[in-house]
Amino acid sequence: MNIGLDIGGTKCAVSTGEAVEGGIKILSRDEFPTAGLSWRQVLDEFARRIENFSTFESIGISCGGPLDSKRGVVMSPPNLPGWDNVPVADFFRERFGAPVALQNDANACALAEYLYGSGRGVKNLVFMTFGTGLGAGIIIDGKLYSGANDNAGEIGHIRLASSGPLGYNKEGSAEGFCSGAGIARLAKLKKGLDLTAKEIFARVRAGDADCTEVFRESAEKLATILAFTIDILNPEVIALGGVFMRNADLFMPVVEPILEREALAPALKACRIVPAELGENIGDYAALAVAGGLQ
Repeated sequence: MNIGLDIGGTKCAVSTGEAVEGGIKILSRDEFPTAGLSWRQVLDEFARRIENFSTFESIGISCGGPLDSKRGVVMSPPNLPGWDNVPVADFFRERFGAPVALQNDANACALAEYLYGSGRGVKNLVFMTFGTGLGAGIIIDGKLYSGANDNAGEIGHIRLASSGPLGYNKEGSAEGFCSGAGIARLAKLKKGLDLTAKEIFARVRAGDADCTEVFRESAEKLATILAFTIDILNPEVIALGGVFMRNADLFMPVVEPILEREALAPALKACRIVPAELGENIGDYAALAVAGGLQ
C-alpha cells in the first residue's frame, strides 16, 4: 500500500492505494481545507492522518509549483502563500522513515493520465490543470519532461493580454483567464460580479448574458493556449482537469473553431482534446502515481 498526499490551494487530500493490473485501486481518502493553515499546520495535519496507517511502502506528494522535485522542496507557489522553500519531502521522510517523492501537481496528473487515463496507448500527452491555477504536465516520447529546473509547463505564467485578471502574479496571464480563481476575478473586473467560478458556470447554463460573456473570453484565451501547445509540442492528447473537465460541453464549441483557424492543421488533426479521464479523483491518482514511481 502507498500513500498519496495532494496539496492544493483550496484543499488537501490523503489517499491510500495499491497497484492492480492496469491501474491503481484507491483504498481510502480523506481531505481537509488549506485556507487559514500555515504550511507547518498543513504538514502536521497530513502527518496526523498518516499515523492512522500501521504499514505502507512509500509516500507520493503532488503540489502546485514552482518546486524542486529532486530536493523535495516547495518554492513559493502563487496559490500557497507562505510556502517559501518548504522541505516537505524531508519532513515526511524523517517523521515516518519511508521513501518520499514530491512532484509538481500538473506533472503528477500528467503521469496519472498517461498511465491510467486518457493517455493509455500514446507517447505524447499534455495535461492542463485548469483548477485553482493553470499549469501543464508534459509527457514526451513516454517520459515526463520537467525542464532544466522543474519549470517546464508553467503555461499559466504566459501573458495573453497587456491587462486583465491577475494570475500567477501577472496581469493578463493565461492563469488569470483560464483558472477557477482567474475566471472569478475576470467576472469582477469586467462585470462587477462577486461570484465563484462554479456560480458563474451555473449562470452561463441558465442563460445569463454577463456570465456568458465572461466565460467566452476565458474559452477564447484557452483556445490560444491550446493552439500554442499543439504547434510547439505536437501532442497526441491534451487532457484538461478542473473547470474544463466539468464544463467541456460549453468550452469545446468555442474552442474548436479558433483551433481550426490558429493551430497547424496536421498537428491539430493528430491531437485529441479531452476532459481528464480520471475525473474528480485525478489528484488522488496523481499523488499515488508519484508514490508508485519510487518502487
